[in-house]
Amino acid sequence: MQNRLDGVVVEVEGAAESLTSFISGVKAELPPLADVSEISSTELEIRKDTAFQIIESEAGGLGKVFITPDIATCGECFKELFDPGDRRFRYPFINCTNCGPRLTIIQDIPYDRINTSMSCFPMCSLCRKEYENPADRRFHAEPNACPACGPVLSLLDETGSPLPDKDPLRKVITLLLEGYVVAIKGLGGFHLAVDAANDEAIKRLRSRKFREEKPLAIMVKDIDVATRISRIGKDEEALLLSPQRPIVLARKREKDALSSAVAPGVSDLGIMLPYTPLHHMLLEKHFQALIMTSANQVDEPICVTNSEAIKRLKGIADYFLVHNRDILVRCDDSIATVSAGRKRMLRRSRGFAPKPIALKKFYPEILALGPQMKTTLCILKGNLAFLSPHIGDMETPEARDFYQESLILIQKIAECKPAVIACDLHPAYYTTKFAEELASSRIIRVQHHHAHIVSAMAEHGIEGEVIGMAMDGTGYGTDGTVWGGEFLIADEATFTRIGHIKTYLLPGGEKAIREPWRIAVSLIKEAYGRNWPGVAEELNIVSQKSYYEMIDRIMTQKFNSPVTSSLGRIFDGVAAILGIRHKVTFEGQAAMELEAMAKSKTDTLLPFDIGETDDMYLLNFLPMIRKIIDELRAGRSKAEIAYAFHMTLPVAFLSMADAIRKRRGLNRVVLSGGCFQNRILTEATIAELDKAGFEVFFHEVLPTNDGCIALGQAVCAGAQVKL
Repeated sequence: MQNRLDGVVVEVEGAAESLTSFISGVKAELPPLADVSEISSTELEIRKDTAFQIIESEAGGLGKVFITPDIATCGECFKELFDPGDRRFRYPFINCTNCGPRLTIIQDIPYDRINTSMSCFPMCSLCRKEYENPADRRFHAEPNACPACGPVLSLLDETGSPLPDKDPLRKVITLLLEGYVVAIKGLGGFHLAVDAANDEAIKRLRSRKFREEKPLAIMVKDIDVATRISRIGKDEEALLLSPQRPIVLARKREKDALSSAVAPGVSDLGIMLPYTPLHHMLLEKHFQALIMTSANQVDEPICVTNSEAIKRLKGIADYFLVHNRDILVRCDDSIATVSAGRKRMLRRSRGFAPKPIALKKFYPEILALGPQMKTTLCILKGNLAFLSPHIGDMETPEARDFYQESLILIQKIAECKPAVIACDLHPAYYTTKFAEELASSRIIRVQHHHAHIVSAMAEHGIEGEVIGMAMDGTGYGTDGTVWGGEFLIADEATFTRIGHIKTYLLPGGEKAIREPWRIAVSLIKEAYGRNWPGVAEELNIVSQKSYYEMIDRIMTQKFNSPVTSSLGRIFDGVAAILGIRHKVTFEGQAAMELEAMAKSKTDTLLPFDIGETDDMYLLNFLPMIRKIIDELRAGRSKAEIAYAFHMTLPVAFLSMADAIRKRRGLNRVVLSGGCFQNRILTEATIAELDKAGFEVFFHEVLPTNDGCIALGQAVCAGAQVKL
């Protein structure tokens, strides 16, 4: 047997049946982290060798062996961790070839200990013996270590000064029980931790982090606790227990022991199980759940170094539980959910990245720079798409530094620097401007919603034209307006906008995103004309009447009031009309709370119109806005109205799809965009389209939000280069 850059070569001798059985066994009995992309065989002369031998690795050849993601503590290491007779008993850095850090400790390629942050920890004789023994579970486990030779924990106060405690972990448990905020160094960065049952501690954390209402992720001891506090089906359980251990969004139970401040106003809890030995030890006895939220300020990347955490988390964390194994690659927790009977990604990062996505076709080498929000990078190489871990929003200098770190990383992992660059159409995006700074032979600008649809097509290996439904908050259109409720005829390289939601104004521009009452006013004015102020006043849309005159003037003059077709903003506007949310403190808050309110099922649907002009279908929701207001006046429950709103949208989408099918003869529908993070909308839309005989495709490997855009950009650009 020999390891090479292009794979593993195994020479086996025996009877034909034995060889067939051996190959079947290789496929069926893989180690937890193994992933076989292909197996090929060649007949050799019989040599009558009987000894097993591992030949020294070969450096040459085309690289086909990839860096694996960080993986949760395996069952065998977990047993050793709590076995008093084991030499690694309660050692918080226990790992083996089946689990532990990978991507986050890499300095360079190839993945050898000398190229990781473990290079400064020489193995003791016992660890070395395991590392060199092919029969041992720790054979060539690069992070292999033990208490005698590996990393250690230490506890720091808020100034970064070490505290003289012989058992830092025990002390941290005491501090958490007393209500302190502790920054804990994990695999891909720091978490901010507090007891999830302690109201005051959570409120203190929220106040310090300026995260007043956004839901906070929790880590629970085991699947039994997860089941007691949320509705866990078999798919949610499989996600929670998977080696990737993402945060899983699951429906709250009516009563649980958690603080109501964990996830106010929404239907789901974000739950994860322990994925490092340290986490298992923290949750062993004393807590039902801990808040474990990314350690950062708003719009900044997660902290990774000890000094960075002390500096950037000053005034937030009371104490720091750190260790001396450097994190070299930032990697946030992944987020997943279950929708329409399938597992779906909402953020692809720890546990999943940088594993490449295999595509059905081969493409030229392309570098895609992603969008402005929920940014990732993508490199196409052959039939593989290498995506960076989640980077985030490009609003701060720190985020942009992280973006450039990620570019260097993904180029190393893919082992190429493509000359063709794909980016967004929006001229003001940081990612678009960055494209101009890079050395390239060609820059291809890809429309945002086309990229959405093509990313889902690439996941499923679809070729040819499809009906694309791209529903989100914001995307720069080819006409310079804000798109977001789009019906496209799309293939990999080109698209036609065949329909959209009837446009309306965003009074105040970006302010309207933070203040949904502005969108409500815009929709009410479109629906009622000059009589709109009286309707808005009746609904108490804003408290100050003087606002009406100001808003009316800027909309009439179209001053700082861009035109949009966004479905995401309609969600915001309806939430404001129903009195759920007039201002938001985080992205998607109004829509999430509107979904949470939609609990009272009803067969009633709200009206809408479909018009046609210049070969463009216009989906008009103004009749729906008028009906919602009529229902409020009639005293109908807001929960029923919210549900009727959700169930009307899929019927409207089906009507549009039917009209397009009749005109163009297309039967495949691809869904993408952040609005389809809404479980009610997604499940009902897929059900309606399925029932009408459409073949429906939706994301599973990548998020439906902007986390999928980089792949779509890359495939669009690759297809255009091939034309």
